[in-house]
Amino acid sequence: MIENKDKYFEVLNDIKRTLITTRNRIVLSANKELVLMYYRIGLKLLENKKWGSAFIDTLAKDLKMEFPTLKGMSARNLRYMQKFASEYENDEFLQGVLAKLSWNHNQILLDRIKDKEIRKWYAKESLKNGWSVSILTHQISFKLYERQALLDDKTTNFDETLPSPSNEQAKELLKNPYIFDFIASSHDLKELDIEQALINNITKLLLELGNGFAFIGRQYHLEIDNEDYYIDLLFYNVKVRCYVVIELKTTEFKPEYVGKLNFYLSAVDKYLKSESDNPTFGILLCKDKKKVTAELALKDIHKPIGVSEYKILSEIPKFLENTLPSMEDIEKRLEDDFICN
Repeated sequence: MIENKDKYFEVLNDIKRTLITTRNRIVLSANKELVLMYYRIGLKLLENKKWGSAFIDTLAKDLKMEFPTLKGMSARNLRYMQKFASEYENDEFLQGVLAKLSWNHNQILLDRIKDKEIRKWYAKESLKNGWSVSILTHQISFKLYERQALLDDKTTNFDETLPSPSNEQAKELLKNPYIFDFIASSHDLKELDIEQALINNITKLLLELGNGFAFIGRQYHLEIDNEDYYIDLLFYNVKVRCYVVIELKTTEFKPEYVGKLNFYLSAVDKYLKSESDNPTFGILLCKDKKKVTAELALKDIHKPIGVSEYKILSEIPKFLENTLPSMEDIEKRLEDDFICN
């Protein structure tokens, strides 16, 4: 019999942690080696590209005969390897990011995104946030790069109200617009109805908000001078270490909305923020942000606020249609491809 059970369980838990950590390292190492093997095979295929497409078909058949139980050597996958090698030949990004993603992630990136720099952005975000293949596909489909990475289209006063690098971090967190594809219709919905729909789908909401958001409360109560105040949605972001207040409006932007949100930010900084927290910032979500009006309203506000739009399910097709390339862009790309080939 074991005399000291506490000591036994301490040893047991320590061994379990070691096994889990080592197993995860083995899985990650195996994945990296697989992706790098595919890359090396792709380089060989590139060197012999002059032999044409039939060469890959023959190669796939011979490899199947030689290694009948080996998966991943189909003609289709060999062509992916060739494309993968051609896109990232002598690219340091391969070792640092792409090899840490699964082969399925890399296939999706190759299939869905032509622009190499945009593809790298999605790869880094996928690795940083631990996106599954389905989540990566979702983020590409709903134009996350255009909504999050393009800082020029964002309406904020972060540069004037936050120190560096907090201003850039806050801007990078902000999206425009936010996509709430789990809300089917806003017809006759009040703000409280939309809030409830967001909370009912909290997992999807947190995915849309992005990395590091933790939900604190809905209609978060503050009592100030014997008056009751209620914040629509309160979050804490563990990455930038600050509270985030979200106010939701079912109308287009109005300047007076900024004053109310500014008040809430001051209250959170006074009653909730600790000394180790960074300044609280606010996100005002409207049906139409009215960019010029919003910029003027934020001009002399001393608390950090970003103004964005949000789209529900019925509005998403129109938004995606507006972000597709024009016919002129398509014709120009086809012309460039023809010249390059």
